[in-house]
Amino acid sequence: MKGVLAAGFGACVFKLAQHDIFYHGINMERLSDRREFNTPIHARRGTFYDRNGNVLATSEDCYNIALNPQAIADVDKVVDALVEYLGVERAEARDAAKQDSTWVYVKRQVDTDTANELMATELTGIEYESATRRVYPYGNVASQVLGVVGTDNVGITGLELQYEEDLHGTDGWIVREHAADGSYIAGGAYSKQDAQDGSDLVLTLDVNIQQAAEAALAEAVEDSGAHYGSILVTEPATGEILAACSYPSYSQTDLASARTEDMNLRVVTDAYEPGSVFKALVCGAAIDMGVVDTETTFTVPPVVMAGDDGVTDVDERDYTMDMTVREIMRRSSNTGMILIGEQMGADEFARYLDAYGIDSSSGVDYPGENAGIVKTRDEYDGASVAAMSFGQSLSVAPIRIARAMTAISNGGVMTTPHFLRSRQGEELDWSDKETRVISADAAAAVADMMLTVVDEGTGSGGQVEGYEVSGKTGTAQRADESGGYQEDSYMSSFMGFAPTSDPAVQVYVTLDGTAYNSSVAAPPFAAVMEASLQALGIRPDR
Repeated sequence: MKGVLAAGFGACVFKLAQHDIFYHGINMERLSDRREFNTPIHARRGTFYDRNGNVLATSEDCYNIALNPQAIADVDKVVDALVEYLGVERAEARDAAKQDSTWVYVKRQVDTDTANELMATELTGIEYESATRRVYPYGNVASQVLGVVGTDNVGITGLELQYEEDLHGTDGWIVREHAADGSYIAGGAYSKQDAQDGSDLVLTLDVNIQQAAEAALAEAVEDSGAHYGSILVTEPATGEILAACSYPSYSQTDLASARTEDMNLRVVTDAYEPGSVFKALVCGAAIDMGVVDTETTFTVPPVVMAGDDGVTDVDERDYTMDMTVREIMRRSSNTGMILIGEQMGADEFARYLDAYGIDSSSGVDYPGENAGIVKTRDEYDGASVAAMSFGQSLSVAPIRIARAMTAISNGGVMTTPHFLRSRQGEELDWSDKETRVISADAAAAVADMMLTVVDEGTGSGGQVEGYEVSGKTGTAQRADESGGYQEDSYMSSFMGFAPTSDPAVQVYVTLDGTAYNSSVAAPPFAAVMEASLQALGIRPDR
């Protein structure tokens, strides 16, 4: 019997020794886990400024409110306070207060005034975690460009996502010792690592031009009955984006009411058949090749075949007439453009499309660019060159068309559209991405023809008093799911720049889902162009 007791006692001693010696480290680690609480210190996210120093998005201090149910002395009072100060549902507050936990989030990103009022109640069990939240001094202006930040202070969309690494900074932390019920131990262990704030970024946007663009676009979409629309305003010589927007839009502070599609910046994320604005690019290529000049004359029949399809002009002309290239542009003649495309030939046509970057990334610093659909040379059929000559049979994101048009508005040199101007006070240089596409003479010839379009042709609605404006209208059919085109649904557009002799501003307006009327995009173009020229201090030239 004594032997059995001795054996049992020895086993107990061994077990205790085993825990004390062999599992000492593990046990201490478990004890530390139970008694040390790590609270993050969120880095202040970098601020977005426009080109003139106006704050577009910044961060302010706030609090995340949580409960420690183990430390609550009076559940009813805590629930009443959460309902009164935070506006949470009573049932939700009571459920949180009864959780078997020492930390349950109740509401995040509560403003400091509200949090301070709640703190004044001195109710035990309510916890306050320092945090930051995004605020927008100009409301939802440029919301699609700027994008959204999640409750974890991480960019989700737009430039907030694009430049997350710059903006976020490095979070810090505080480690405090606490008791089993979750309350902090006075004089207990304490350590802290400060956060490193994110970098401020200066954007190319001009908030005044952005506001003008958004207002003009909203009015145009409503007046035209379009499903939605977009405007892109750029500086041709640098590629800087002065404004970019789509309509309908949304508010970053009311995401519960936002539709996913309204959060898209459609000039980047959507792709369309560009329609007749594409004719300017084709003419630029043909003149650069030397196969035509502005006064080259074509005998243009009323119908020209594109493969098996007969193409006509919008004026329903039923007779043959002689047209110069300038007249083809002025009238926006589809049939005349097919003849110009045929003069170029398929190989050269494909080569210039590649030079314009139609089937390659625009290089814009914004996520989600639509790749579109552009045939490679070996995919061409008998209708390809004819159809593409007047802007059909290819699907392209507007940002790529806008970039290609800088080959016209910037003396033959294509620039890269971009939003970021400077980081941490250092201005960025985007000039290494510039590419010469056509000669300066060819670009000037097209710009002059586009001036004729606005002064005397289909683009007269784009005139701006006191300025020479070069522009081109566009009306493209909208593709349907069957591979054909929708009835009475078009993409109306207007692309242009001013002043013609030394372009400072380029504007591209698209209205998707309109009735056939290429002129509906002209009024918002003119309004935004005028606002842009004035905002930039460009003096009248006529």
